[in-house]
Parts: sequence; C-alpha cells; structure tokens
Amino acid sequence: MTNLPITEYTLAELRPLLIDAVLPHVPFDGWSDTAIELAGADLRLPAGRARLAFADGPAAMVDAYIRRADDRMLAAVDLAGLKVRDRIRTAIRTRFAQAATEREAVRRAVAVLAMPQNAALAARILWRTADTIWRAAGDTATDYNHYTKRMILSGVYSATLMVWLADESEDAIDTWSFLDRRIDGIMRFEKAKSRLVAVTGRLPSPARFLGRLRYPAI
Repeated sequence: MTNLPITEYTLAELRPLLIDAVLPHVPFDGWSDTAIELAGADLRLPAGRARLAFADGPAAMVDAYIRRADDRMLAAVDLAGLKVRDRIRTAIRTRFAQAATEREAVRRAVAVLAMPQNAALAARILWRTADTIWRAAGDTATDYNHYTKRMILSGVYSATLMVWLADESEDAIDTWSFLDRRIDGIMRFEKAKSRLVAVTGRLPSPARFLGRLRYPAI
C-alpha cells in the first residue's frame, strides 16, 4: 500500500480498506450505499469518495468482499503433505472459520447475489471460489477434469454454506459433518470416473474402426 495520505489513494487502493471498514455496518445497513458511506466516514474520506469506489453498488461490494475472503483463505492454509480430500476439507473449513465473526455479512451477501439481476455474477463468484480451492489443493488439470471438479465443488461449497449459515451446533459440528459427507461423495465420484476412463480407454474406437474400413491397411 502506498505511503500517501488516504485521501490521495486511488479507488483500487481504497477498495480493500473500505471492505474492512464496511463490515461493522453491514449487519445493520446491509451491503448498501449507507454502509459504504459510513465506512468512508470512519476512514475520514471526503464525502462521496467511498461510494465512488463502488459505483456499481452492493453487488460490487459483495464481489470485492468474497474476493477478499478467497485471498485470506489462500494466505492462511498450509496444505503440504495432505491427501486431496483433506486439502479440500481444510481449505473450506478455514474459509468458514475466518468468516465466523462475519456471519451476518455473509448472509446479506448471499441475499444480494440471490437477486435475479445478479445471477450471472453469483455464478462467476462461486466458480472463482471453487477454482481458488482447487488451486490451493494443487490441482493442475487443464482438460475436462478442470471443469467437472469445479462444477462439483461449486455444488458442495454452496450447499455447505447454506448449512453453515443456519448451523447452531457447538463448534459448527453439523456443518463439518455435512462437509465431510459431501467430500467423501466427491472422492467416490472421482474414483468411479477414473475407473470408467480406464475401461473406455481399452475399448475399440468406433472412429478408428470406421477409418480402417474406409482406408484399409495394405
């Protein structure tokens, strides 16, 4: 971050600071212009400067907040030496543990993304989070596995998020149990998919067979 006075920060430099400053106001005012103006006042910014940083409104604030959560998770996890399932589990648990004091902000963020006009943004954000988790887990797939892994994890993550938001169990044990079952399901699917690919790889190729009919070997 620059050493300039905060009043001289660029909008890009202000946004992370504003996200941190807005969080205490979100439980009362939601992801709103009012909350961001209060955050700006807390930072002693000129009137209107904070709103200008998020000119696209609540959806832009939520997008920045969730990107911040992705980055915090990446910075906090050490997944070396863990099995893949434990890497995924640890990353997700870290993500929710970091948000433990921000549950109402997360709840209101979900409400913003649930609005019909934000459907496309919500899908992109969920995909980005799933991609962040898989990359943290060391996934380097570039074929169709890249997409299937992220699609499946997107479903697991969003379902676990809903359980976590409603969880009143001690130490969120219900959430972690739910997550463990879903991750076990992913691992069973991946094993079944690997077996299927191995089997189909040994089967005769119809295209190759037809090609030989058309261009017989001499």
